[in-house]
Amino acid sequence: MAVHKSGKRKTAKARATVKEGSGTLRFNSRPLDVLEDSTRRMIEEPLRIAGEEIYSDLQISVDAEGGGKNGQAEAARMAVARALVEYTDDDELKNEFLDYDRHMLVEDARRTETRKPSQSSKGARHKQQKSYR
Repeated sequence: MAVHKSGKRKTAKARATVKEGSGTLRFNSRPLDVLEDSTRRMIEEPLRIAGEEIYSDLQISVDAEGGGKNGQAEAARMAVARALVEYTDDDELKNEFLDYDRHMLVEDARRTETRKPSQSSKGARHKQQKSYR
């Protein structure tokens, strides 16, 4: 039985697949060993919380696209956590994730505000400078 779950962060999207296997985790078809240290730790976070007895006989593969490195890592972290919760069907594990960091399971709804017309090109609320003399 395979479980597919997705996670999003800003414009990054990640899909995680969890099935029985040899206890490996792959990110974009590559082992975690080749990733940066901070990215690797972020993606492994749900596994450390869940414990080795849960993921030691699972094969987890994550595919991420869009956004930057950090956004993809956070999206992958969310996808892995959601997939582990659904695969184990364990409310205690779900509560552990929520207590540790709510954004492991719940998406952050914040998005960039759109730029307004007839203002500066620097952003949504940036106005042109005004001189009184």
